[in-house]
Amino acid sequence: MSRQEPKKSILVTGADGFIGSHLVEELVRQGHDVRAFVMYNSFNSWGWLDSCASDVKGKFEVIAGDIRDPNGVFEAVKGCSVIFHLAALIAIPFSYRSPDSYVDTNIRGTLNVLQATRKLNVEKVIHTSTSEVYGSAQFIPITEMHPLVGQSPYSASKIGADQLALSFFTSFELPVVTIRPFNTYGPRQSARAVIPTIITQLLSDNEEIQIGNIDATRDFSYVSDTVSGFIAAMHASGCVGETINLGTGFEVSIEKLIESIAQTLKISKPLAFDSERIRPKLSEVDRLCSDNSKARRLLNWTPRYSGLEGLLEGLTLTSDWFMKPSNLANYKISNYNL
Repeated sequence: MSRQEPKKSILVTGADGFIGSHLVEELVRQGHDVRAFVMYNSFNSWGWLDSCASDVKGKFEVIAGDIRDPNGVFEAVKGCSVIFHLAALIAIPFSYRSPDSYVDTNIRGTLNVLQATRKLNVEKVIHTSTSEVYGSAQFIPITEMHPLVGQSPYSASKIGADQLALSFFTSFELPVVTIRPFNTYGPRQSARAVIPTIITQLLSDNEEIQIGNIDATRDFSYVSDTVSGFIAAMHASGCVGETINLGTGFEVSIEKLIESIAQTLKISKPLAFDSERIRPKLSEVDRLCSDNSKARRLLNWTPRYSGLEGLLEGLTLTSDWFMKPSNLANYKISNYNL
């Protein structure tokens, strides 16, 4: 680690999840003292950290708790100088079914982190947003000045969390940065997301790919790019109080995405429309494509996997991971994952 980047004591909430587990690994590799906050469960499972890379295994601390519990969060924050807050419920279809849990986890959970970090004089809080807060693009590319539109209970809960984070900066001068990733993908991603859904169905014995809306467009970021953006926010000096997009600026339709994954795997299957996978009409986000110029300016961050070439490279890395039987076995391919 360089002299310009001193060793830090870091808490990652949501460390057992997709992006969180990758972030923990990279922070450990960079020499930091990392505390991973995972969701308590009776199986003593640490989520994806149970199968973390061998070079980081045993080199970070794990605390099990519940982001909705203020005392547990306070105890986890103690002794940490930087907080990466990633813990959240993120599945959009499930938010239609259980909106209360999204308010409790995403809004109240964020409040717990903000309250604890304020009391404990933390150096910096990196709060995680989502491109879903923009709703369907009113202009392209989407800058951070785009209106916030809660088109699902999930996105509404994240708007609430983002505004809480901003309010703690303006009201209490809490050193918080809001990072707004667009659609992150890569190894370990949940089957509730479109790329794992397509890959696992192509690798299965299914004769067709069950799919919903194929006309919507998204801006897909490979997970290592998202992680590098988070870490850049930790080191950058001029980003406190800011909200910053992380995306590639490359827009691709789900239909084109399916073609690209099929090309990567060299497997082709017909598409079968599944109405269960369709969002309510007014809730569907039709277009997402980021303007990442603020991240370039404030964080000196640029995506490694950009454009169609970068997407294909990232899809290859992701597909290679899913093709390993031990990894694919974690996914219930025959079930639609909310």
